[in-house]
Amino acid sequence: MPLTPDELAAVIARDIPAGAYVNLGIGQPTKIADHLSPESGIVLHTENGMLGMGPAAVGDEVDPDLTNAGKVPVTELPGAAYFHHADSFAMMRGGHLDVCVLGALQVSTRGDLANWHTGAPDAIPAVGGAMDLAIGAERVFVMMTLRDKQGRSKLVTECTYPLTGVACVSRVYTDVAVFDVGPAGATVRETFGISIDDLRHMVGVPLTVSESLPANA
Repeated sequence: MPLTPDELAAVIARDIPAGAYVNLGIGQPTKIADHLSPESGIVLHTENGMLGMGPAAVGDEVDPDLTNAGKVPVTELPGAAYFHHADSFAMMRGGHLDVCVLGALQVSTRGDLANWHTGAPDAIPAVGGAMDLAIGAERVFVMMTLRDKQGRSKLVTECTYPLTGVACVSRVYTDVAVFDVGPAGATVRETFGISIDDLRHMVGVPLTVSESLPANA
């Protein structure tokens, strides 16, 4: 069975290195915060100016003045700091983030990212800080469903939507599989309830398979 967004968030949280400085994009990536262990030493950065963000706030924890970039109420961890929006973007652009996790409309097998606009005349563009994160973070992960609402693969040979960044994505986490992408193309790292043959049929792009993946996957 495909993973739910919460299950996929837990998989990504597992793969983020201990002690990393990380930005979680608006939408599904924010769920990752709920699956990070305090002992990991991972420090979450928000586009709107915070270091040390904790999990989503619930009940009496909710403070309307304490939100992430998506306006979702969040908690703060001991030692949390706040700063100007411009300083936040300087951190993003200056190579100070180890990992960012973004949503996507399309990702190419070589790591091109399209996540801000479909190009349709009536579409509302929403780039936010994605371009800054795509070029500034040391590693860019994508969290998305493998197929769009029309059933088309969002992992493609060439992006047809306007690009956010070129050759910036290193790993793509989807509800049915995890892929490494880059100059050598797409490599399947892990699958969730789907065979490699069915996965190849679903995406329609050349795939190699990691040697660490079980032979019966």
